[in-house]
Amino acid sequence: MNPVLLWFHQLGSPPVFDRFAARWAPWCYLVALPLIGIGLWQGLFVVPADYQQGDSFRIFYIHVPSAMMSMLVFALMAAYAAIALIWRIKLCEILAMACAPIGAAFTVITLATGSIWGKPMWGAWWDWDPRLTTELILLFLYLGVMGLYNAIDDRRAAARAAGLLAIVGVALLPVIKYSVVWWNSLHQGQTISLFGKSGMDSSMEWPFWLVFAGVHAWFFGSLLLRARADNLRREAGKDWVAKMAARP
Repeated sequence: MNPVLLWFHQLGSPPVFDRFAARWAPWCYLVALPLIGIGLWQGLFVVPADYQQGDSFRIFYIHVPSAMMSMLVFALMAAYAAIALIWRIKLCEILAMACAPIGAAFTVITLATGSIWGKPMWGAWWDWDPRLTTELILLFLYLGVMGLYNAIDDRRAAARAAGLLAIVGVALLPVIKYSVVWWNSLHQGQTISLFGKSGMDSSMEWPFWLVFAGVHAWFFGSLLLRARADNLRREAGKDWVAKMAARP
């Protein structure tokens, strides 16, 4: 077997995944904290004010990374759910469900910072703008996945039902992304691009990428810890868990 495929196959073993998560989650946080800290310090206090929005634009460094993560996490959750449904891989069920509360938190931050940004720009805390409205629907989908998962006692059946909702809900993501193009929207268009040309000066752009990288590292650390906790709950009573609990 290919060494990479063999590694992924072994990682699907509950005790192997537990050791992997325990080892690498702290490193993810160790990478995330300085990246987020430096990026936010530069973005909030050092880079020059925007020539149109003034200092109000600085919330960009919190709002945009959170908005991007809210969609990326949902896409990853749906991908894990699809793998779990097709190949019946229990670890993917666990990872999919661990994504939901983290993605919901990013979505709440997105909506809150969007409202704060919108007040000086639009004169209102909330407007039923297509981008804001579809992002709110995304939050409801996250809450629906979490609610469905916790409403069913059988963990495998619960994960499959909630995973199916995540797979169906992924159709919302392109609507969120292109809502400012398809409809007449108050929300500004795309400012920054991972592969294309960005609409920001490079002196204002690099702190964003630090925060963006940092929130990814933070997400993966949180994902590993949440998945590890769920994995241990499911495996409670197994010999390897008992042996681990008996260690001094």
